[in-house]
Order: sequence, then structure tokens, then C-alpha cells
Amino acid sequence: MTTGIGTVGGSPDRSPDRSTDRSTDSPYALTHLDALESEAVHIFREVAGECERPVVLFSGGKDSIVMLHLALKAFAPAAVPFSLLHVDTGHNFPEVIEYRDRVVAQHGLRLHVASVQDYIDRGVLRERPDGTRNPLQTLPLTEAIQRHRFDAVFGGGRRDEEKARAKERVFSLRDEFSQWDPRRQRPELWQLYNGRHAPGEHVRVFPLSNWTELDVWQYIQRERIELPEIYFAHQREVFARDGMWLTAGDWGGPKDGESVEKRRIRYRTVGDMSCTGAVDSDATTLDAVIAEIAASRLTERGATRADDKLSEAAMEDRKREGYF
Repeated sequence: MTTGIGTVGGSPDRSPDRSTDRSTDSPYALTHLDALESEAVHIFREVAGECERPVVLFSGGKDSIVMLHLALKAFAPAAVPFSLLHVDTGHNFPEVIEYRDRVVAQHGLRLHVASVQDYIDRGVLRERPDGTRNPLQTLPLTEAIQRHRFDAVFGGGRRDEEKARAKERVFSLRDEFSQWDPRRQRPELWQLYNGRHAPGEHVRVFPLSNWTELDVWQYIQRERIELPEIYFAHQREVFARDGMWLTAGDWGGPKDGESVEKRRIRYRTVGDMSCTGAVDSDATTLDAVIAEIAASRLTERGATRADDKLSEAAMEDRKREGYF
């Protein structure tokens, strides 16, 4: 059954046969990818049964792409019973936005866009001195949740990414201000999830919580899921700042003294251009990317996200305020 989103202009040379994951003595045994997929599908169906107005956060990044692929599988052959929500910083990579719009059109999905630029134009938010808009996403996100009365919000966060995300449950309760209190975490024994919430509250749901970056890439390979080209090695104009290669652009980089050069790079994670760093790479195929990830000793956010380096507890502080 083909329900994935990899059919959008996919590249067969990047996707070895799915049978490579089926090396097991018993035809009934689940591989680790099967088990992770089954858990995620169960989570999507559980939310559909418990909540009235769920929404899927979708940015066009690899984790949200895998999450949407799983949602399509969970409800096939029916349509996905959720709309999508993207918090657009205005500093997104053009390749990723083009991919987002193409996938939404292909599957006939409904996309809500909360624009950071709109909030800046109205004077509600102000540009930061460092030019990054990632921390500015919280207010547009929380107000979009309140405006559309979403009671469950699917996010692509994984526990291996960052220590604050490692503390969060699969079903994470948020109060009427969308704030997160680690002391209100609920037990999730035997995959029993509690989505109960008071009026005005909602739950953030993380179907990929137990996945690793390597799991995500191996699943992308197995399912033949197309990704934006930005995830594979390519020539790009970048400049060095704080130990990372950032893309030059109208967002505020480079500054005086920062020289632009053309390098062969790829992105392990995709967010705001002002805080998402690239890595030097020759990995142009899925096999090469997987080998590169397997040899890495740094998480993708630890290696390439400047917004997580603002303080020791930067991510947890943002999550307490309503960040995803």
C-alpha cells in the first residue's frame, strides 16, 4: 500500500529496496522500524479517538515530513482527519517552503500559516538584535492554537535531540496559556496515554518521541520518502559565525568582517536561516547520509542550532513559554 509522501518527484537512486529492513528469521517478527512505526500510528489513532480538533505542525523539515507520512498511513485509505499548521518565521529556506506547498497540494490538505512577519508588521513583536526569529514563533503558535481551538497539537520533537525534549512525555499537557510545567507530566505506562484536559488547555503530542535521528533517516530510506534537496550535499554560499556555517540572506547575515564563501554543505536540521547551521558534507545519497549520521557524536541540534546555545536551559525556557 502506497500512502507516503515520497511519490512527489521522488528520486529512486536515493531509495534502496524496502526489503533491506526485513532481515529476520521469523516472518512475523517486527524490526525496530516496524515497532516505531506501529507505535506512532497507534498514537495518531489514539488522538483521533480522544480529541476533537487536532492539528499537525508541518514545516517541510524531515521530522514533520515523516510525521505526515505516518499520519497518511494511520488513516489510509481515508483522508487525514487533521489540518496542518506552520509557524512561518519569514526566514525559512525557499526549498523547504516550496516542498511544503507542493505536498499540501498533492494530498489536498488544509494548511494554516501563522506568520511571524505579520506580528512584526503590527508591532506586536520586535526583531531581535541577532536577527533570529526562531524565539519569536511562540506567540504566533499559541495564538493560532487558541484561535482555531486546537485541543491536540502534533509535533516532531524527539527525545534524542535535546535534554529538555528528553524530559517530555508523548502526551504533554499545556495549560490555558500553552505553557509547559514539567511537574504536571503524566505517567504513560504500557503505552496508555491520557489526553484529558480542561477547557482552554491542550496536549502536545510527539509520535516520534522514541525515535533517533538515525531511525528517521533509515525510515526515510525504507519508505522512499522524498525530502527537500537541502538535506543532501550541495554547493551553497555560507559564512562562518559562532562555529557554524550560516546561509547568507536578507535576514541580517553576514555582518562586517564575515566573509561569504561557497562550500559543499548539507543541513541536518532545518529551521530559521538565521540560526540553522550547515555541516560540511559530500553525502548526496541516503546511504551516505546514514553513514554520516551513524558516525556522528553530536546531536543535530547540538551541532547546528544557534538558538539552543543562547543559554544552558534555552529550550526548556522556550517550552515553558509555549514553544513546541
